[in-house]
Formats: sequence, C-alpha cells, structure tokens
Amino acid sequence: MAWRTERRQRRSKFLSSLIQRKKAVDQQRHYSGVKVRACNMPAALQDAAFRLSREILDSMRGRKLDSKRLALTLKKEFDCSYGPAWHCTVGTSFGSYIMHSLGGFLYFSIDKVYILLFRTAVEPLDH
Repeated sequence: MAWRTERRQRRSKFLSSLIQRKKAVDQQRHYSGVKVRACNMPAALQDAAFRLSREILDSMRGRKLDSKRLALTLKKEFDCSYGPAWHCTVGTSFGSYIMHSLGGFLYFSIDKVYILLFRTAVEPLDH
C-alpha cells in the first residue's frame, strides 16, 4: 500500500513539473530571446520578470550591460509588488547555491544575459 502512495506522489510531482515546464515554454514565446533555465514560480510572476528585464535591457541597447542596475530594478520591483526578501543576480557568468521560498525561484536568460531571481523566507526578529 505504501509503495502505491509513493508511486502516486512521484507521478504527481512529475506531472506537475511537466505542466510548469509547458507554462514556462508558453511564456517564452511572448518575449524574444527569453530562455527559462530553471523555475519554481507562478506564470504571472515569471511574466513580470521577463517584461521588466526586457524593458531594461532594451533601454541599454548600444551601451554596455549595467548588470547592477538590472538586478537592483528587478529586486526593488519584486519587493514592492510581491513582498520583501527578493534577491537578484545578473551577469554573463556566475555560479550559485541558494535556498529559496517555495514558488519564488526563477533562473532565465535573455539574449546572453543570465538572471537569477529568488525569494527567501522572512523571519521575525525575536528581541
């Protein structure tokens, strides 16, 4: 009996991941050059990240990539719109190992710029 439950749970997780990937592919079609590398984020938030990133990168056309500006803008926008504790890393080459809140992780690229956007849990301070 337990093995059936485990098998159902694995199948459910697998199907959920397929659905998330399909949604991510559908989102990519709306924005040129966007490629989702890894994701655990609702489609609406992904859309906001793609749109804002594309706008900022388009405003930099013909100039050197200002990765700090892009990261800061994404972080501030997500903090204001979706609550605190968002973090963003932008660059053409970087590595990371992070812990994130469920539903708050997106790693994608636009053209040759890689963007890691994630949310961490906010713990109240005990004094």
